[in-house]
Amino acid sequence: MFAVITDGSHQYRVSTGDELTIDYRKDSEAGQTIEFDRVLLANGGGASSIGQPVIDGATVTAEVVETEVKGPKLEIQKIRRRKNSRRHTGHRQKYTQIKVTEINVPGLEIVETPEEEPEEETPEPTPEPETAEDETAEDETAEEETAEEETAEEETAEEEAAEDEDGGDDEEAAGDEESAEAESDK
Repeated sequence: MFAVITDGSHQYRVSTGDELTIDYRKDSEAGQTIEFDRVLLANGGGASSIGQPVIDGATVTAEVVETEVKGPKLEIQKIRRRKNSRRHTGHRQKYTQIKVTEINVPGLEIVETPEEEPEEETPEPTPEPETAEDETAEDETAEEETAEEETAEEETAEEEAAEDEDGGDDEEAAGDEESAEAESDK
């Protein structure tokens, strides 16, 4: 729920619990209650209530937090081209700080909707660019794979060589036996 109030030719959009600075109130004290009766607009979540120019019977109640708050210092300097024609002054505006405690608007439809927290969109993980470490790790794994393949090939080559030697002996022995039998037959 919010309301738009006017005070000292300024318009403020306020909600319950808001703190704001208004024009200086000399006779105010900390903890004192201030009531604003010039409510221009109010909304409670449904249809807005708009005044012509103000809403009849609507009030906004606020509590004084600090009586005197100083605004920023303004430097004013005038220099003309005449000799020693300079003027330097300053100004610091005073304000009163208040906290809004209640908004009362007769006939305003208040629709209580829980404030939904915006869901934080989790960014999808993006692939990180490859670094030198990643490349060396990939090279090492590739070297390991090729080393494994080479050792497997060497083992099969050794087995084949062993079979050839063994198988050659068997064939030679078989051939020797055949030749021996052939010679004996003669």
